[in-house]
Amino acid sequence: MVVIQNIINDSNVDEDNLSQVCQDFLNENALEDSELLIRLVSPVEIQVLNKEYRDKNQVTNVLSFQSDIPEEVEESILGDVVICVDVVREEALIGDKKFTDHLTHMAIHGILHLIGHDHEDVTSANKMESIEINFLGNLGISNPYN
Repeated sequence: MVVIQNIINDSNVDEDNLSQVCQDFLNENALEDSELLIRLVSPVEIQVLNKEYRDKNQVTNVLSFQSDIPEEVEESILGDVVICVDVVREEALIGDKKFTDHLTHMAIHGILHLIGHDHEDVTSANKMESIEINFLGNLGISNPYN
């Protein structure tokens, strides 16, 4: 189950579509029973989180926080993906991308971090990008890395 928390009340976000796309991605990765929170936040909130958890005092587009619930609890909570809508909107404008497409990309990127992917080295980055490109392509979203 995907929950969208649009705490900034941005009316440009199609919450139903974002939720469905994220659920489809979970389904494709055998995580259909997992719970996922997508939290849409302001630049101030994401900067605070980035400083607190990554020691980087700057805004960013997306952060991922894996669930820390012990296995004994038997709940399938994947974690939280926190997205700064203002940063995503600005990146979309600069990159000549549709806002919705870039927002979708950031959500999928965040989910991939939750399930263990990273881009710390070329091999890992290529694998992660390939998954993103293929999934987004199936949605009619062009390669976000071009």
